Amino acid sequence: MTREELLVQLEELAGRLNVQVQYESVKSEDPSTFGGYCRSNDQHMIILHSKASTGRKIEIITDALKRFDIDDVYLVPALREHLKKDDLSNGAGQ
Repeated sequence: MTREELLVQLEELAGRLNVQVQYESVKSEDPSTFGGYCRSNDQHMIILHSKASTGRKIEIITDALKRFDIDDVYLVPALREHLKKDDLSNGAGQ
């Protein structure tokens, strides 16, 4: 799966979890402004800088989706492997 395909799969998963993915234009080039997860009035959102790299978008969405229980959600094997691999590389599997 290409990085672009992975990004699309992550965005679709977010939608199935009722998490809105929103791209915004941000004037700052500070890496901390590239986005993240937020919750407002019981609405879950992932806000991303529209000019962030594909890799950075993948990182931010992946990190945000870790907050949700996806054990019973059907995922294509490559997406499940990505999420599992990312958990293990961050020490969550230890």
